[in-house]
Amino acid sequence: MTITLVLLAAAVLALPPAVGVRARLRVPGSNGSASVGVAPTDHHATAGALDLLSACLRGGLDIGSASSAVSSVAPEPMASALRRAAQLLTLGADPDAAWSALSAHPDTESVARVILRSARSGTSMADATAEAAADLRVRADDAAAAAGERAGVMVSGPLGLCFLPAFVCLGIVPVVIGLAGSVLNGGVM
Repeated sequence: MTITLVLLAAAVLALPPAVGVRARLRVPGSNGSASVGVAPTDHHATAGALDLLSACLRGGLDIGSASSAVSSVAPEPMASALRRAAQLLTLGADPDAAWSALSAHPDTESVARVILRSARSGTSMADATAEAAADLRVRADDAAAAAGERAGVMVSGPLGLCFLPAFVCLGIVPVVIGLAGSVLNGGVM
């Protein structure tokens, strides 16, 4: 049984998607190429910052002052873009140039589109940012649900690999041996 487990562990590490397995086994902070990457954005924190921006705008602040106030509590890809936009808007820059940093990041690109659309059309930015926050929360919830469903599917493979051999060895083989013994010892034949 020990040899079987050792061979199973070696097979799991040698499978073609071994990069994912080795990345999960790697100690965080090691030099491996699979652990290098950009940290994912917390979409709920971004949505909270957008709600705060909306509240500042509803309270009467202009977009530059509201962006500057929110940049201190926003998550990082959004914080630096809000800070830059506030500085550029204070200097009188074009909204397209001011919000370009926000539109450069894929997680905040939809927010930049909403803000630019609102700046061009003159509609309320407070409503637009609140809408963007709600949309971001829905997308984050959908992504979390999809990840949970993927986890359930990914767990079924290892469980099948563990329980199916045990079921065969402990459930079917003794029955077959018992039946074969009674058949071969003068039972049916």
